Formats: sequence, structure tokens, C-alpha cells
Amino acid sequence: MAPGNCTRVTGFIFQEITDSLKLQNILFVFFFAIFFCTLVGNVWVIVLISIDSQLHSSMYFFLSNLSLLDVVSSSVIAPKAMLSSLVMSKDISFPGGVVQFFLFSFCANNELCLLAVTAYDRFVAICHPLLYYVILSKRVCFQLVAGSSLSACVNATVHTCTEFSLSFGHFTVLNHFFCDIHPLQEISCSDFRINKRVHFIFSAIETISTIFTILISYTYIIFAILRIRSMAGRHKAFSTCASHLTVVSILYGTLIFTYLRPSFGSSVDWEKMVAVSDTLVIPLLNP
Repeated sequence: MAPGNCTRVTGFIFQEITDSLKLQNILFVFFFAIFFCTLVGNVWVIVLISIDSQLHSSMYFFLSNLSLLDVVSSSVIAPKAMLSSLVMSKDISFPGGVVQFFLFSFCANNELCLLAVTAYDRFVAICHPLLYYVILSKRVCFQLVAGSSLSACVNATVHTCTEFSLSFGHFTVLNHFFCDIHPLQEISCSDFRINKRVHFIFSAIETISTIFTILISYTYIIFAILRIRSMAGRHKAFSTCASHLTVVSILYGTLIFTYLRPSFGSSVDWEKMVAVSDTLVIPLLNP
């Protein structure tokens, strides 16, 4: 798009996931069911951890923060996606798009940091069980959560400022169901090559640093488990890490596919399917 056609947009319009009215109604039911179960599951985890004194440990403190992030991230995406599927409200204002993008980016980056923190928590619990409450005191736990939030806030601010500094033309229809990096760049009439590099660098730093922390933690965990003589002891130690590894595999797989792969030769429909998994399904599976 020529620079002369650029203008200050007042909002964006989301494109339907499908052109079929019947499938749109089915998508509404699907999104509503997932959103309802996500809210119930994660809120129940938070309430249960807060009222049960036996769950007042660092592991459950980190899990309650993960559940809170899932509630926020799904609330940012799902309600608007449900409205769009019913053809009631496909548009979003420019400030609304900025807020949606920032909150989603903040929750995604914060969840990556907290997954790395929970991996460290499992490392301390299995490799240094006698020093568990000394190493992971309440003060340290609050500092780890605060550090994760600060890092996520910095990354989300950089991504948001970089993305919405672009100029957009009159054609503001996003081929997506929420404001995301690639759809916004597709309708931009600016040269976004520098923006893409900034996004890639910050995403890569966040992803690689957290993956490295998780890999180091689980390397020590595996060696510690192999030193356990009884099969029952090994099974018990591994079972505490299995669900965490599952969430890590799914989340990192979808994020790497969406944000760290080359943009050429990609399918928009496949990106939407992966985005549904990342924004709606994973917050449902976490509880």
C-alpha cells in the first residue's frame, strides 16, 4: 500500500473464521463452552488454594498465579471471539485493540516466565527436598512472581509500542479473530521490517531464556530421579513433573510456530487453528 493512502485508523474489523452461518453458531457454542469451563476450572483452583492451608506452599502459589493469568488471557480473547462468531460485533476500537494486544502479550510472556519458575520449583523439591522451604521462602516466591510480571510487562510494552507505531490504511479488516502481530502487519502500509526484527529478538530472548531454565532444571531432575532405587519413588517423582512438561510442550510448540518461524509459505487458516489452541484450549487444559 502506498504511503499516501495511510491514515489514522479508529478501529479494526475482525474477519469471520468461517463464512457459514451454521458453523458460526457452532463456533459460538464451542467458544462459550471452552470459556465457561476455563473460568470455572481456573477460579476453582485459585479459591481452593487460597482456602486450604495444606496448599499454602510455593508450588501451589505459582499454580494459582498461572490460573489467574489463564483467566485474564481467555477473558481478553474469548468474549470478543464469541461476539464475532454471532456477527453481532466484529469491530474493535483502536484503543481497544491496543489494550487487547497488550494484555494478551503480557499474559503470554508472564506464563512463559512462570513455567520456568515452576520448573525451578520442581528442581528444588526433588533435588533439595530438605532445603525446599528455606530456598523457596515466601519472600523469594513473591520476588519470582514479581520479576516474571516485570519482565512480561517490559516485553508486552515493547511489542505493543512497536506494533501500533505502524501506519494503517483505510482497509482495516484483520484476517483473524483478535489483534495479533502478523494480521496487523499484513494491513500496515508502513515498512515493518525493523518491527519484525524487534518482535523476533524480544520473543527469542524470552523464549530461549525460559526454555534454557526449564531444560537445566529437568536435566538435574532426571539425574536425581535415576538415582532413586525404588520404582514407586521414581514414579512419584516423575508424576509431579508430567503435567508441567505437557503444558510446556504444548505452549512452547504453538508459540514457536506462530511467532518464531519464517513468515513465508504460511497458511492463514492453520494460524487461526493454532491461535485457538494457544488462546482458548491451553487455558482450559492447565487446571
